[in-house]
Amino acid sequence: MKLRTAIVSLVSIGLLWWFLRHANLSDVWAEVHAADPVRLFLGFVLVMGTFWARAIRWQRLLEPLGHTRFRSTFRATIIGFAALGVLPARAGDVLRPYLLARQEGHSVTAAFATIVMERILDLVAVLTLLAVYVYGFADTSTMSPRALRSIEASAGVASAGAGALVVLVWAMAAHPERLAALTGWCTRALPVGLGRRIATAVAHFGVGLSVARSPGQFVIALLWSLPVWFLGAAEVWAVTTAFGMALPFAGSFLIQALLVIGMAVPTPGGVGSFHEAYRFGMTSFFAAPNASAVAAAIVVHALSVVPVVVLGLVFMAQDGLTMGRLRTMAESQKDAVAES
Repeated sequence: MKLRTAIVSLVSIGLLWWFLRHANLSDVWAEVHAADPVRLFLGFVLVMGTFWARAIRWQRLLEPLGHTRFRSTFRATIIGFAALGVLPARAGDVLRPYLLARQEGHSVTAAFATIVMERILDLVAVLTLLAVYVYGFADTSTMSPRALRSIEASAGVASAGAGALVVLVWAMAAHPERLAALTGWCTRALPVGLGRRIATAVAHFGVGLSVARSPGQFVIALLWSLPVWFLGAAEVWAVTTAFGMALPFAGSFLIQALLVIGMAVPTPGGVGSFHEAYRFGMTSFFAAPNASAVAAAIVVHALSVVPVVVLGLVFMAQDGLTMGRLRTMAESQKDAVAES
């Protein structure tokens, strides 16, 4: 644990150094001071809107497990994303289903499967919006044909991967008997008790993917993914234009895709990687001044993380939780999933 924390800290420090290496901090502060407060407030409203939309989508994904209250999905979403902002190793992704299952009486493993489904839908939505920009709005007068071709190729590979994941999830959900048979074959050499626990966990996981069995429910969940990421892109656009940088609204779909890559680095809240992804995107594809891009990156990240962390702390205090306890819960979730 200590070694992992040390490595994550070094990665964060290294990425922040890379992000700030050519920045004049006095110029960056001047940019922040001059930013349009109305557009910054709009960015805050849009961020909170994304979590509202996420909670509704998650409620849809949880329907096959039984009735789930919006209050529970919203609070678990906020606390989970607050944990993502301050704890390493994507702890919030395992905390969210645990907290929800504790409130609503669902299987932890089945609830975790909905998080997997959620991530797949996120990828599909981000790639869809990226395709809208690349094939409908990309301006070759400000972006080199070579850069555009590289984006198109990357989006094509990622789209193929996302499509394969959707097919795999559908196969797992539509044919649970095959999944059970495969699990039984794979666990034949294990002790009987352990094999049963794994089989039970896999069965519960399959239940969590049940929304994929119904084309109607799946399409509704997918359609709810578009507002989630559209609102996120709108926040990027609002904050970017608050700093006086020229960013077409559809261009925020490209920046958002880069931010998703930055957030994939397992540092708390994507510190460093998120910032550099934004700076790189704005300076490389939209000719933004470095000081403006650095300043806006800091504010975009702050608006994406700070409000949800603050609200998450409020909800945690109401539920008698602390960050230390959440860390312990996250570390113990492997056992909880196996026993569910």
